[in-house]
Amino acid sequence: MNKPSQILLAEDDANFGLMLKIFLEMNGYDVTLCENGQQAYEVFQKQNYDLMILDVMMPQLDGYSLAEKLATQSHKPPFVFLTAKALKKDQIRGYELGAADYLIKPFDPEILLLKVKVLLRKASSPHTQPLFFKLGQLAFDYPKRLLTGPHLSQKLSPKEAELLRLLCEKQNEVLTYEEALLKIWKNDDYFTRQSMNVFITKLRKYLGQDSQNSIEIENLHSKGFVLKGPSN
Repeated sequence: MNKPSQILLAEDDANFGLMLKIFLEMNGYDVTLCENGQQAYEVFQKQNYDLMILDVMMPQLDGYSLAEKLATQSHKPPFVFLTAKALKKDQIRGYELGAADYLIKPFDPEILLLKVKVLLRKASSPHTQPLFFKLGQLAFDYPKRLLTGPHLSQKLSPKEAELLRLLCEKQNEVLTYEEALLKIWKNDDYFTRQSMNVFITKLRKYLGQDSQNSIEIENLHSKGFVLKGPSN
């Protein structure tokens, strides 16, 4: 029998924290609940965790400060911020601190559960996360920023490569405008969205070199983009 994944949950709202703990445990996880950031930091130093879920506004040590302290540790599991701080600058700071995701309260616990499953799956198999992607008849070498195929050898710009990597990692899933803009551009406004659309147009052109047309970037109005095609 597989040992359940260990999750460290830091949440100062006792009722909400207990509700999340019970919900996650009902879905097979072992959850340690801490009521403030300082307690979470002390607990973290005594045990290895597979994932952390951190409230931002906590007494003694807020979530951002806790993330900064955890970044100095040798074992750094992925973490998700939960917060009512919905301003763009707060989300940018969260991603800059290394958050794998940033959920704004109130949120659907089922959405959190899905994100937990994805993050734990990725963390449990870090060596299988590719730096090279097969896109129909094309191949994407992320470290070299090179997209190649039978009739194509295209060196991508840094932002083109980052955007295509995010699309590849979420193939057949939605890459939201917000996630792409905050992770790559560190901003989410009208001008950066227009800039991203230009990069999407360029990537579509490159992918169009696939004569079988098995890979395409679909635009989901007001949501984001999906890289559609057979998974490898």
